[in-house]
Amino acid sequence: MGESVAVADEQSRGVVGSFFHETSSSLRSVFVNRNLRRLQLAFTGSLIGNWAYSTAVSVWAYGVGGAKAVGIFVAIRLALMAFATPFVSTLADRFPRKRVMMLSDAYCAVMILGATACLYAGTPSWPIFVLAVMTSFGGSSFRAAQGAITPQLATTTEELTASNGTSSTLESLAIFVGPALGAGLLTIADVEVVFLLNVASFAWSMFMVSGIHPAEDPAREPGSGPAQGETQPRAGEVVAEAEQKAEGFIAETSAGFRTIWRDKDLLLTVIEGSAQTVVAGATAVFPLVMAVEILHTGAKGVGLLDAEMGLAAIFGGIVAISRSSKHKLGQDLIVGVFLWSFPLILVTIWPSPVTAFAVMAFLGFANPLVDVNVFTVLQRLTPDAVLGRVFGAFETCLIGTMALGSAITPLMLHAWGLRTTLAVLGIAIGVVAVAGYPRMRSMDHRLQAPAGLPLLQAIPMFGPLGPITLDALARALDPVRFAAGDVVVREGDESDRFYVIESGTVRVTAADGHLLRVEGPGEYFGEIGLLRDVPRTATITAADDVVLLALDRDEFLGAVTGQGEARRLAEEVVVRRLRA
Repeated sequence: MGESVAVADEQSRGVVGSFFHETSSSLRSVFVNRNLRRLQLAFTGSLIGNWAYSTAVSVWAYGVGGAKAVGIFVAIRLALMAFATPFVSTLADRFPRKRVMMLSDAYCAVMILGATACLYAGTPSWPIFVLAVMTSFGGSSFRAAQGAITPQLATTTEELTASNGTSSTLESLAIFVGPALGAGLLTIADVEVVFLLNVASFAWSMFMVSGIHPAEDPAREPGSGPAQGETQPRAGEVVAEAEQKAEGFIAETSAGFRTIWRDKDLLLTVIEGSAQTVVAGATAVFPLVMAVEILHTGAKGVGLLDAEMGLAAIFGGIVAISRSSKHKLGQDLIVGVFLWSFPLILVTIWPSPVTAFAVMAFLGFANPLVDVNVFTVLQRLTPDAVLGRVFGAFETCLIGTMALGSAITPLMLHAWGLRTTLAVLGIAIGVVAVAGYPRMRSMDHRLQAPAGLPLLQAIPMFGPLGPITLDALARALDPVRFAAGDVVVREGDESDRFYVIESGTVRVTAADGHLLRVEGPGEYFGEIGLLRDVPRTATITAADDVVLLALDRDEFLGAVTGQGEARRLAEEVVVRRLRA
């Protein structure tokens, strides 16, 4: 008996120790990476200031027009954000993402400075409302660029997940600290002081982002007009060109939605994340009812419920970070959505203060599980060229479903009461979670590291490539087998593929039969013809039974020539081999 207890205690300590070890290792990998560290500090600083600012705006709006003014302001802000986000997110795919983030910060700072000047000047309230709404557009473009640049800064897929987990945890902390800071300042200072604090937080964010140096930012610069010597188009051509540009603009801004629709794994991920935000929108309403009807504390009890939710979210973020190496993004996402839904039924079965606090704890804990895994899936499945727009499309879906949840919940409460409302929400969203589990489990297999990834990681020319690009290349590898004596490529043949040797050896010979070298597992060939766009420069023969991993021309050139340092290293290999 005593031995069994001792073994159980030892196993428990082992689980706890493993949890803290994995969490600390993941956090260390994020903050040791200079670029990711500065990104996290920029995001956290501006977010704390922004939450303090939101608190100040709400207090000011309430003083101007009461609860009605606050409600109208929030509704208009959300509606315009939902409309504008797909457009402003295109900036993250057209321009260098670091620049987009810095200009977004500068834009927000200018908007808030304008609102502060209006307050000091005693202008009517409408310019301040307009500027407060306009500030949101900068936040949307920043978030799209942040989500799109993170894969460029992470060195492994585990580090990418850990970075998203760190962002979610810090965001939970900011949601907890920011409003408290804003409310505290408002007790000793004016609204204008809190506004200026947010301006300072955006300046901090700009400073931190300025020190980020991604290896390569593939966002393209827009054209600058006709080249020198080109003639100006005639009137009819101008009309046709304008129509073509309009069609191109619509196609460009809708690319995020189309990318999500074409990939069923992406589509289900967005559906699951959006289902969770229906409940998130409902939390703007039903915690107040729980505080009044169950806690019997009146409206002030909402603060206790929200505080518990915030603390639970911090713990949930730590758990999400610890699971970054488990490679179960889809399954963890489903668990998160499930915990946002079925626990609501607890209040239906047993309406008590214990269940009220338990529900808010579940919601807070589950929030990072959803956020971290949704963001990481989007980053790993989306082509880099449209990643910013996919994040913009996803944020639009979130805003829409959150607005839906906050709109229908009061109607449901009025018609059915608290217990039935929570039961309907819990069952409906829970069914969405459970129904998506098989596909999400299958997606986890899709996202597992492909077999050829270690071989590519060991090749110097691929070293500068980000983890998402390497992962995509490894998935594109095609295994081919040759028996001893077979000719793999012949000198003068068309250069169409790059090869990595998985097992066996090959002989590299010149036209006169002279042996140039013998290559074995982990070595590679075929890059000279592809990079120089010339026929094969040597004959490769299987010395024994050999397994090769082949990469088609377009995939190889797209990865290597699209990254400056990778191209330089590849050219060094070409020069060295041609001299040999």
